[in-house]
Order: sequence, then C-alpha cells, then structure tokens
Amino acid sequence: MNKKLMTETKIYVGLNDAESRKQEHATGRYVNILKQVCNSYKVPFSFSINQGGYIHEDGEYTEETTIVISMIDADKELVNEIAKDLCVLFRQESVMITEEHVKTYFVSESIE
Repeated sequence: MNKKLMTETKIYVGLNDAESRKQEHATGRYVNILKQVCNSYKVPFSFSINQGGYIHEDGEYTEETTIVISMIDADKELVNEIAKDLCVLFRQESVMITEEHVKTYFVSESIE
C-alpha cells in the first residue's frame, strides 16, 4: 500500500444571501449550481451539507445551511477561482477555504 501526502482543500459556502440574510432558494438549487461550477472546471470534488453559524462583517450572527466542497490536491489558483465564482453566484460576503495535509491511499478490488 503506497501512501501519499496530499493537500485536502475545503471551501465553505453559506446559503444565506448576504443582503437579506435568509436562504432565498432551496438547497437543491444551490447543489445543482455547485455541481455545474465544479464540472465546468473539470475538478474532482465531493461535498456535504452542514448546519452552522456565521458572523457577518457588521457583527450580526446568523445560523445557516453551508455547503462544504472538498478537493484533494487541487491547484490553489483553481480553488480560488471556484471559490470566487461560488461567492458571486451564491451572493456571499465571503467564503472560507481551509487546507490540511492528509495521507491518502487507494484500494482497488474486482470480482472475476
């Protein structure tokens, strides 16, 4: 088993509109947009839907649904472009990006 050290990057995108501070569309609509953006960049990704809180730039706290997009060893410039697109399309003040090093390996099996 050959383990590799890779970078896992996550983009956290809230679904509440920056102006109204409410979720304006169904979560599924945001998921479809996310998929279209990632597919247009031809980047492997996975995502999860989380619940959490956010503090706006003016200090107001709000709870919201957040989509977390995960990518392994994605180019940093590409990640930033995806994050910018999602920030605009989802009408956010900002989106958060995290990076961490992870050990990865692949398992393969087949039935013959």
